[in-house]
Amino acid sequence: MNKSPRFVSVPGPVIVGAGPSGLAVAACLRQKGVLSMVLERFSCIASLWQSKAYDRLRLHLPKQFCELPLMGFPGEFPTYPTKQQFIHYLESYAQKFEIGPRFNETVTHAEYDKATGFWRVKTVGKKTEETVYRCRWLVVATGENAEAVVPEIDGMGEFGGAIKHTSSYKSGEEFKGKKVLVVGCGNSGMEVCLDLCDHSAKPSLVVRHTLHVLPREMLGKSTFRVVHVAAQVAALAPCRPNLSGKTPVLDVGTLAKIKSGDIKICPGIKKLKRHTVEFIEGKTENFDAIILATGYKSNVSSWLKERDMFSEIDGFPTKPFPNGWKGECGLYAVGFTKRGILGASVDAKRIAEDIERCRNEEATLCDRSVLIYREC
Repeated sequence: MNKSPRFVSVPGPVIVGAGPSGLAVAACLRQKGVLSMVLERFSCIASLWQSKAYDRLRLHLPKQFCELPLMGFPGEFPTYPTKQQFIHYLESYAQKFEIGPRFNETVTHAEYDKATGFWRVKTVGKKTEETVYRCRWLVVATGENAEAVVPEIDGMGEFGGAIKHTSSYKSGEEFKGKKVLVVGCGNSGMEVCLDLCDHSAKPSLVVRHTLHVLPREMLGKSTFRVVHVAAQVAALAPCRPNLSGKTPVLDVGTLAKIKSGDIKICPGIKKLKRHTVEFIEGKTENFDAIILATGYKSNVSSWLKERDMFSEIDGFPTKPFPNGWKGECGLYAVGFTKRGILGASVDAKRIAEDIERCRNEEATLCDRSVLIYREC
C-alpha cells in the first residue's frame, strides 16, 4: 500500500539541482539573507563531475572564468584545475555558504498552482517515498547536461563489443591494446582519444562535419581569454557578437596525435555488425569498443509542467541569453546559457537580486496591510 506524500511548506525558493549553477544561486541568496532549499536527485553535489567525468578531466578554461560568485579558487590551484581540485572547490563553496541539499530526491513533477499562487514540487526519494514541496519561487538548476545523449545506431545490438557513453568512461586503461572508435569530436571526444593514446589503445575518431579547433593557448595566453575580450569589445560596437553559445573545441594535444597517425579520422557510421563498423562511404573496419562522446541534454520538459519559459523540444529557455533567466510566477532558470560557469554565475546573481526584490516588496505590502488594519 502506497503511503500518502509528505507535504512541506518552504518559505524561500526551491532550487532543483545541486551542481555549480544551483550552488551559485543558493550562495547568492544566502548572502542576501534569503534561505533556500536545494533538491538533488543524486547523493552528492556536482554529480556530473563526481560520478560521470573521466579521470584526466581538467577545466578547459582558465580558472578565473570558472569561479562561482563570492568565492575564488585557492591561489595555489593551477590555471586549469583538475577534476579533483574543482570538486574540492565546490565542496568548500557549499560548506562556506552552508548549503545543505536534500540528496536522493528526484523531482518528478513541478507545476504552478494559480489558485494559491505557489509552486508544487513533487519528489520521489530513494525508498520511493513521495514529498510535495510548496514554494513561492522555483529555480530550475538542472542545467544543460542532465541526461546523456545516446544515439540509435543501426546494429548496436549485434556489435558484441563494449559501447559506452563518456558519462561512464573513466580511463583508457581498460582499453589498452584495443581498437576503439570514438563517436563525437567535441572537447570530450578529442580528450578521450588523447587519453586512449596515453594508455596504449588504438583510437579512431568519427568526424562528420568540418571542425574548427583552437589551441588552448596562443603565445602563452588563454585562447578563451583573447576571444572573451574581443567579444566584449564587439559588444560595444553597433554589430552585436554571435550569441550561438557554441562551446569552442580547444586542443590539448589531440591534433598532434592525429597528424602523427596515432589517432585515425573516420567518416560517419552507417551501421554496426559483429565487432565491425560500416561507414557511410562503404568502408568497413573492425573495432573492439565504441565510446559515445555524444554529449548531454536537458531533462526539464519531462518534469516541469510549464509551456512558456522552457521549450518542450530541447528543454532550454525559449529566450536566448541574456534574457532566459526569468519566467513568470516566480520561475527562474540558471545554467542554460551555453556559456558554462561564467554564464551561470551571471544569471545566479540576477536571480538572487530579483527574488530579494520580490520578497522585500511583498514584505512591504504585508506591513502596509497590517498598518491599515490597525488604523481601521
